[in-house]
Amino acid sequence: MAFNILVADDSETMRAVVKKTVEMSGVPIGEFHEAANGKEALAILENNWIDVILSDINMPEMGGMELLRTVSASEDYKRIPLIFITTESSEARMEEAKSLGVAGYIKKPFVPETIKAILYEVLAKAYEHRLASDMPHRDDTNSDMDF
Repeated sequence: MAFNILVADDSETMRAVVKKTVEMSGVPIGEFHEAANGKEALAILENNWIDVILSDINMPEMGGMELLRTVSASEDYKRIPLIFITTESSEARMEEAKSLGVAGYIKKPFVPETIKAILYEVLAKAYEHRLASDMPHRDDTNSDMDF
């Protein structure tokens, strides 16, 4: 089972770094989408199945907090976990993000292990049912056993 990932960051270089890091993490990737701001991210959401969003907070036109508010309020998108990857370190902003339902928070600069750990944790929590359904069914009732 592969995951479709959307990276929203106004820095093309940072999007490339995040993409490469995710690829190196071993997370199975179906499609990788990129957006330079929240508006572009919403346009991608309208036309594509996305499993997780990795977003910066500070972007032009529509920042990450507004993107999170929009995603959280939408019946169509609220199932999609959003992880912030940002230089933003304000406690107030972090608390606001938590109250809006952010799934994870990674501070720049980051090491690949951090993205891997948080991404796996968020995906496991959000898609436990999908992961479980991909596992072979084990039948504990074997009628051939005599006790």
